[in-house]
Amino acid sequence: MDSRPLLSLGLDLDNLWAYQKIHGDSGWETYPSYLPTLVPIVLEVAREHAVRMTVFIVGQDAAIERNAGPLRSLAEAGHEIGNHSFRHEPWFHLYSRSEIESEIRSAEESIEKATGRRPVGFRGPGFSLSPDTLRVLVDRGYRYDCSTLPTFLGPLARTYYFWKSRGMSDADREKRSRLYGSLSDGLQPIDAYSWSVAGRRLVELPVTTMPGPRLPFHLSYLLFLRRYSRAVAWAYFRTSLALCRINGIVPSYLLHPLDLLGGDRVPELAFFPGMDLATGAKIEFLHDILDHLGSTYRIVTLEEHARVVASRPAGSVRRVKEELILE
Repeated sequence: MDSRPLLSLGLDLDNLWAYQKIHGDSGWETYPSYLPTLVPIVLEVAREHAVRMTVFIVGQDAAIERNAGPLRSLAEAGHEIGNHSFRHEPWFHLYSRSEIESEIRSAEESIEKATGRRPVGFRGPGFSLSPDTLRVLVDRGYRYDCSTLPTFLGPLARTYYFWKSRGMSDADREKRSRLYGSLSDGLQPIDAYSWSVAGRRLVELPVTTMPGPRLPFHLSYLLFLRRYSRAVAWAYFRTSLALCRINGIVPSYLLHPLDLLGGDRVPELAFFPGMDLATGAKIEFLHDILDHLGSTYRIVTLEEHARVVASRPAGSVRRVKEELILE
């Protein structure tokens, strides 16, 4: 019997056009894609480490016929398929309930048609979450959400993003005014818990941050440090995991496409932090990360992580009212 503690692994499959759209670049409306380049890399890395992960697909990508092959190959390789909204707009929390329902349903239907898998997990674009989103997820039979990032660094990340997007209109800036969250997100729980939504239970799997200072340590942040010092990035990663073990937290670890693609493969996204690292360097570092995680943890999908949480007696429960507050 495998006695290693659990760690869930997820990949947000944000496509080239989604990054361009958020950045306010022209041309995103043609939905340029790097999926034919990215997906084989993801599959090869996963095979080499014998891991299954959860891949959160954007519904718009699933609705485009040319993407069906790469997306279906992820499901056929045994990876869980999750819902990452249809249009991937980080101002998702501003939508009305009917808009949220339409987004989640449309994405769900397109993803199921493309991959043959109906999602049971949801991650909001840009960690965007609202009470109505949770209500819609429960109504549609989802088992878990994973849209929270408990860190105080959201406003700092947003400031950096706006600094890199100086040509953006005031209206576009307003839409993105809560991108990456607020200071209060640092008060959110780090470990898994459940929402009580009209008497029904929905598991929440936060993206794990470092206990104590609540600093993110998913791969995008490690690669940013890796640009300056591999030793510092590695020490930061090891310290974060050690603090999780000390505090009894089951990590949920997050990957993004640009953790596997450098500016040599996607020059259009040179504005994104860490894109001055070559693709080969990023993949080499990811191999090291997965080697360490695999030697320490039993790596599972988020669905399996949520199933374990749901099987336990209700512990930390948050009731959904008009604001997402801890009771």
